Amino acid sequence: MKNPFKGTGVALVTPFDKDYNIDYSALKKLVRFQIDNGTDFLVVQGTTGESPCLSNEEKMKVLNTVIDENNGALKIVYGVGGNNTKLVGELFKQIPDGVDGILSVSPYYNKPTQDGIIAHFTYLSSCTDLPIILYNVPGRTASNMTAATSLKLAEIDNIVAVKEASGDMDQIMEIIRLKNDDFGVLSGDDALTMSIILCGGEGVISVVANSFPKLFSKMVSSSMSHEVDQAKEIHYDLLHITRLFFQEGNPGGVKAALNTMNIMEPTMRLPLVPISEELYLSIKNETLRLNN
Repeated sequence: MKNPFKGTGVALVTPFDKDYNIDYSALKKLVRFQIDNGTDFLVVQGTTGESPCLSNEEKMKVLNTVIDENNGALKIVYGVGGNNTKLVGELFKQIPDGVDGILSVSPYYNKPTQDGIIAHFTYLSSCTDLPIILYNVPGRTASNMTAATSLKLAEIDNIVAVKEASGDMDQIMEIIRLKNDDFGVLSGDDALTMSIILCGGEGVISVVANSFPKLFSKMVSSSMSHEVDQAKEIHYDLLHITRLFFQEGNPGGVKAALNTMNIMEPTMRLPLVPISEELYLSIKNETLRLNN
């Protein structure tokens, strides 16, 4: 199976109102904003969507709201992962129609060996016919998925790509160097997206593109078409706000920008708390600059 997820994917935030309830009206507004501004595919319930703080019922309602509002315009990837392999497999089997692929994180906390990671994803691949994107994010899982492991899993037909957020360019280039043509490498770090694509990656699953989809998508498409000067110009234009977004954790920064743009409240659920007033003001000023 060839990787169908290329270009700019957006890891959608989950909007909450001031009472911490999901704001479905704001969610629809965010989806429409992505459709109208160059995004290639949507990712629902990644970490940016605060998935650990949503009930299963809320997750499904968020997913179905996105499916309905999207109305077939963009491909939809649903985040389903965990460290209980059999339970994750059961969740795979419950994914509704309208989902085009699955993003699944390498098991966290348990710290499995590389053989354990391979066994985990091999089992999950048997639980669905949908294409699967592996997600390697050692900063959250406390366990790196090596290049050799990603390449071994790439031999499974419906494992089509890896979202690489290790920050290790040597590891990422090794995957690109040795992978088969059908397998894709997607950036999991906004600041490394241009570099990864120019090295042979196929796109990104982005946080920053929630608030700047048009600009970020142009940077991605320029990188993919090797218009390096244009890609570099946009990359460096976005680099400051990219750093601001992650300064006090994700998704507090990007929600601040979306609040500045009147798309949603900056509310997050505990244990995440609002960013500092100083950082909010810095993000507001940079958001206004980029939108002028």
